[in-house]
Amino acid sequence: MQAFLNQLVYVIFRHRITVVTFFILTTLFLGYKATQIQLDASFNKNIPLNHDYMKVYLEHEKQFGGANSILISVCDRDGDIFNEPFFTQLKAVHDQLYFIPGVNRPLVNSIFAPSARFVEVVEDGFAGGPIIPANFQPTEKGLSVVKQNIEKAKVVGRMVASDYSCAMVTAQLMEIDPQTQEKLDTLAFAQKLESEIRAPLRTDKVSIHIIGFAKMAGDIADGAKGVVLFFALAIAFTFIMVWMFCKSFKLTLLPIACSFIAVIWQMGLLSTLGFGVDPMSILVPFLVFAIGVSHGVQMINAIGKKVAEGVSSKVAAEASFKALLIPGGIALLSDTVGFLTLLAIDIGIIRELAITASLGVAVIIFTNLVLLPVMASFFESANIKRIGDGKSTSHDVFESIRETLVKTTDKKVARVILLISALLFAFGYWQSDKMRIGDLHAGAPALHEDARYNQDTFLISDRYAISSDILKVIVEAFPAACTDHDTMARISRFQWRIENLPSVQSAVSLSSVAQAVNAGYNEGNLKWQALPRNSASLVQATSRVETSSGLLNGDCSVMPIIIFMEDHKAESIDHVITQIKAFAQEEGTDDVAFRLASGPIGVMAATNESVSQAQVPMMIYVYGAVILLCLVSFRSVRATIAVVLPLYIVSTLAQALMVQLEIGLTVSTLPVIALGVGIGVDYGIYILSSMMGQLKQGMPLSAAYRNALAERGSAVLFTGITLAIGVSTWIFSALKFQVDMGILLTFMFLVNMLGAVLLLPAIGTLLWSDQKK
Repeated sequence: MQAFLNQLVYVIFRHRITVVTFFILTTLFLGYKATQIQLDASFNKNIPLNHDYMKVYLEHEKQFGGANSILISVCDRDGDIFNEPFFTQLKAVHDQLYFIPGVNRPLVNSIFAPSARFVEVVEDGFAGGPIIPANFQPTEKGLSVVKQNIEKAKVVGRMVASDYSCAMVTAQLMEIDPQTQEKLDTLAFAQKLESEIRAPLRTDKVSIHIIGFAKMAGDIADGAKGVVLFFALAIAFTFIMVWMFCKSFKLTLLPIACSFIAVIWQMGLLSTLGFGVDPMSILVPFLVFAIGVSHGVQMINAIGKKVAEGVSSKVAAEASFKALLIPGGIALLSDTVGFLTLLAIDIGIIRELAITASLGVAVIIFTNLVLLPVMASFFESANIKRIGDGKSTSHDVFESIRETLVKTTDKKVARVILLISALLFAFGYWQSDKMRIGDLHAGAPALHEDARYNQDTFLISDRYAISSDILKVIVEAFPAACTDHDTMARISRFQWRIENLPSVQSAVSLSSVAQAVNAGYNEGNLKWQALPRNSASLVQATSRVETSSGLLNGDCSVMPIIIFMEDHKAESIDHVITQIKAFAQEEGTDDVAFRLASGPIGVMAATNESVSQAQVPMMIYVYGAVILLCLVSFRSVRATIAVVLPLYIVSTLAQALMVQLEIGLTVSTLPVIALGVGIGVDYGIYILSSMMGQLKQGMPLSAAYRNALAERGSAVLFTGITLAIGVSTWIFSALKFQVDMGILLTFMFLVNMLGAVLLLPAIGTLLWSDQKK
């Protein structure tokens, strides 16, 4: 290894100009590619396409609609929709939504849709027609007719608010535009909803409220634009703190610039590979920057100490490169492999995040472990010397901190630290066991409760008997199954049981509609609101239900049961899915199958189950990679335990913090657990790599730890505190997701740093107990 390092030093530092030129050209090229990267929010990226539920979803998506829907509630500010201005605006919203590219036009629905019809019982049998007559005029008489038709059609609570204050326009979106054959640009579509519907069509009398995945993604993307400001603040604060550490503008600029180059390379490589940046992954570039600064400061610190010993900046850079390439490379490889383990999770957005984070951390090996020392070798020794001679920092303060930290190797002090750590771990483990899979709040958890999207969600939930939280159970039977009484009775019993669950608002199926129609054939007598027992009567009861209703297919062999839930909280979904599985087992036969699932809740249920199944394997992969690389690097089981055990304790405490913050384990938050391990492993590896050589030579643990702190401790303490303060500013973000992540990352930066300087040496007193003071 030493021979290899010597050869590498010779090649790199003998050809410094060539190396710098290579980095400049590569940065220019990847910087150009980075300018072409775009925010990319695709609905299908957020779902586990190979899950059993999603196979059912995709199989029936074209016929019964998918889960990527848009709901637009048009409301009269005075609380009564039956007036000319309201109906003018409602018609305009329906027509405008119909013509926006990406909308599945046959599935656009409102009281103005041709499929919105009523049926009534008259003396001669049945009469019916469209809710909005062909000759409709918004006069007092015309509006009265429409109100009667709405009540006859029984769409109050669905197409019209329960209190007649609003009316709903809904649509399904297509993943691929059939005209252009290009993937739907979700963020552009969300912008069109604002620019072509809300902005021009709302008035002083009419308000417009829009929800759905595309609108949520658009609002998150708008909030993500503010992320740039917080990144700038964090970078500026980091710059100030690094300057206080270095007392040199040039040296300060060096780790900041190299870390920023790593982000440019990351974005450029993503663009070159054909990836975009999802709004929910927008925090990853800053994490790459933060990890880069951590390694950069370590390199600057090492070079400064070498120069303080009297060698030239070039010799110091070469020596520091040799000393830190292995521990720094191992730490970064641990991060990279840990992030790559996320590829095992079969959800597109997590796989893209794995690639994004892995690329970013991998390029730090080149920018901060190679480019930085090469650039530092050109600096004047006088500038660098200030770091190593103690004049650039509060030398006396750190001396006292260092001596305090060395006391952690005293067995009595170590026992106290280990006891406190064990108690914290026990509490954290107990709390982490309470962590729920899925969203824990109504609305969009990535946005604040007072965000417009969430306020629109609450309004729609309050005023309608339905919501956007729709679950479809697909009943698969045989052709003409709707004329078989036993099949229809099974659907009816299933629906009744589901409707009576506490988290379900309502449900509708072909069976429930057929019962209402049968009563109509019998003078509307409620006693006849039941399923006919003979096929001829069933044909009569179901023949008036069109396939456009979404309640049956062409040959009546597939009949969805549409369930409207009160919310999409994890516990609500878990309870309903569990009950559906039990009911399906009881009512299903060889010929009739109740299959999960379609609709937004079906997608969430599949995603939650995938996240739950991936949680433990992901942690095994992440820690397995870190353990393997530590064993290869240190060739010591004891050293590996000393690095990994604090990581595991902090990881457990982070999960407990998520419980306290009411953050569920979702597609967005699951990767943070892996990222947290990557953030923390660097500190321990740098400290222990400095100690191991001395410990192997028989040096006492306290002396080895004191020397490690003198060599690398100030940089570890500095980067941990600096980065924690930097991300703490995120609590002011417009995105609740960023606020939560800011709190979590602040916790991880600080506690992982404390784990490296307090818990690691305390563990060392047990592992190296044979090496006395």
